[in-house]
Amino acid sequence: MPGQRLQGCRSLHLNEDNGRFALLAVLIILYLLCGAAVFSAIERPSELRAHGRWNGTLLNFSETFNISLQDLNSFLREYEAAIAAGIRADALRPRWDFTGAFYFVGTVVSTIGFGMTTPVTVAGKVFLIFYGLLGCAATILFFNLFLERIITLLAVVMKAVRERRIRNSGLLPPGIRHDFSAYSLPGWKPSVYHVMLILGLSAITISCCASAMYTPVEGWAYLDSLYFCFVTFSTIGFGDFVSSQSAAYEYQSLYRVANFLFMLMGVCCIYSLFNVISIVIKQVLNWMLEKMSCLFCQRCNKANAFLGRRNAIRPGSRGRQGRFGQAPDSDGPCDSDTEGRRLSGEMISMKDLAASNKVSLAIMQKQLSESANGYPRTVCGSSRHNGFSGGVGALGIMNNRLAETSNSR
Repeated sequence: MPGQRLQGCRSLHLNEDNGRFALLAVLIILYLLCGAAVFSAIERPSELRAHGRWNGTLLNFSETFNISLQDLNSFLREYEAAIAAGIRADALRPRWDFTGAFYFVGTVVSTIGFGMTTPVTVAGKVFLIFYGLLGCAATILFFNLFLERIITLLAVVMKAVRERRIRNSGLLPPGIRHDFSAYSLPGWKPSVYHVMLILGLSAITISCCASAMYTPVEGWAYLDSLYFCFVTFSTIGFGDFVSSQSAAYEYQSLYRVANFLFMLMGVCCIYSLFNVISIVIKQVLNWMLEKMSCLFCQRCNKANAFLGRRNAIRPGSRGRQGRFGQAPDSDGPCDSDTEGRRLSGEMISMKDLAASNKVSLAIMQKQLSESANGYPRTVCGSSRHNGFSGGVGALGIMNNRLAETSNSR
């Protein structure tokens, strides 16, 4: 029975993970369909108007300068190839000098990938494949380590603030109030919502400060600068707006250093924020799965607790439960009959007592064996009841570091 129960719980955990994955996939598809519908409704009319204006411009230019549309389109194709090589009508900084190449590799390893600079030689494309493979992996590791440290720092600061509020509230006992250094909050962890709020405010602050720098230096509107910050910090990197591309700037060295620091802080902050938001999304998925399915492990825990309780208090109820099939917490005939026997002073039979001791001894032997082998005491323990145990990458880092992912919830 214990082996079958262990196999059943493992199968249930696997089914829960698969169900969470499938539910998330369905929700993402619905999210994509809704986003496509919204953007199509917003942007499609503007695209049609732009096509009409461009066709009118080409026709007017062809008639004015007596150039056929075929020759004009051929010239435009050549210009598009020049744009892909980094050539613009306005003067721009060199793309492949050392500073330009450093900017390019920074967008590669951070997975921003603006697209304004791309290798055109075969050797460059082959080198990019191997360079990006190692660089992107190392950068993701850096982001994960940053996430681990920022959550640890926030936990320390928030715990200190909470302890200070408790000390100033006057609710502590007199002995602890005078010697607060001996007092702490054992097992306290910050809430994922508080961490998400702090990271969100930090991301907004960095974006607003960076936009205030980009607006006068690059000549963009402030809203365009905010748009660029989000696209860049989230590593989407469309490439329609790219900073530090002009040939010369006032205070050029200072601006490029500030641009690098803002990008580094923004990407790290947004990456951490996205991962914390994923915890909230996973909570919603767990809630939805809990509403749609019945968790077998909870039944196992209730059955084990009920069996131990009834064996210890009402040994004779074991046989009657098998006959009547009552639920552990129900007030059916089985419970009332046993209570009646106890109130009437009827003695428990030796058969019932022996059966109770035998079951209790088997449970105790099982617990001792599991403790000796280092296994948990219960097969369907609480380590996975919130759906956050284990995990890899950022989820593994945040496991048991936040209140919502802690096993002690």
